[in-house]
Amino acid sequence: MSAPGQTSEARIPTRVADGALIEMTRSELRAEIEEGTQAAAKRAKVPPLTEDELARLLDIFASAAAFVAVEQGDQLILSCDGTGSQIASSRLEDLREWEATLGADLVELYHIDYSFKAIKTIRHVEQQAMRNVQLMLTVPVQYGAMPNLGLYSRPDGPLPNWSELLPQGRIDEARAAQEEAVELAVEDMVYVCEGMWEAGADGVDFDTAGAAGDADFLATLRAVEELRRRCPDIGIELGMAGEFVLGMHGELTYDGVRLAGLWPKDQMKLAARAGATVFGPAVNVNTGKTVAWNTARALTIVKPCCEEATIPVHMNVGMGVGGVPMTPFPPADAVSRVAVACREIGRLDGL
Repeated sequence: MSAPGQTSEARIPTRVADGALIEMTRSELRAEIEEGTQAAAKRAKVPPLTEDELARLLDIFASAAAFVAVEQGDQLILSCDGTGSQIASSRLEDLREWEATLGADLVELYHIDYSFKAIKTIRHVEQQAMRNVQLMLTVPVQYGAMPNLGLYSRPDGPLPNWSELLPQGRIDEARAAQEEAVELAVEDMVYVCEGMWEAGADGVDFDTAGAAGDADFLATLRAVEELRRRCPDIGIELGMAGEFVLGMHGELTYDGVRLAGLWPKDQMKLAARAGATVFGPAVNVNTGKTVAWNTARALTIVKPCCEEATIPVHMNVGMGVGGVPMTPFPPADAVSRVAVACREIGRLDGL
């Protein structure tokens, strides 16, 4: 009970980024949002959200509605990756459910071993699957996989493992192994993607690019460039693994730009230069912070990317990225608030 002359603020249901339901006051939510944008501004060296943006983000998270949405006509495009799994009786049926029931604007056929290196051995099987899917669906269908440069190192691949060499101080050997892995990965990615294009794919998705660091990102950019040269009309989505590029090599460049340490704005510029048609920035969540804090942080990092974008920007907002809670079934109240914030504050083209 409040003391005489004082009023207590209402408690608002909200989420921690691990999915837990908690309650906070409007003032506490405001503090979370301010801390999130300031943390991003300091880390990524970008401007924090404006006062108007902070106020709107607070309104979104303080809403009493169980599910929030944008106004009619302001919807986002949903380019959903990883949709052709084995949830239903077959990958085809799964994709049809995403189209007809879940309302995806773009779906993705993929193999359970989600790496180009593995898929090259069954390219003919995946080509037939793509042809079958194209006969049944109306929405665009792309083919997706990860560059996954680590698979080219031992014990899975032929090259020395740079993750073992680096702690030993064998820097030159580690860098040489990564550079050789880039060449192998580019060849595999172009081979698989060109085959999917021949089979009728509307596009391809280089998912989780940069997961193994700057060499991984370089391989992806070079594969995009070569694929654009061979297949001028193909759609190419390039989605990142994290908010900045890890410098596992440290000295690699693309078109004169050093890759290590790049944040979304500069990642997008190189993706567009290479020939990508959609760029997907990724900002990982801190599960010890609230969804409001994480969303403010993610939008602060991605907003400069959207402001200078020359291609559509579809931020990664799946489990554990973009502000969405890190849980297998993210709650709709949290996901809907993240989506609305992405549109109204981030001015993203899609998710």
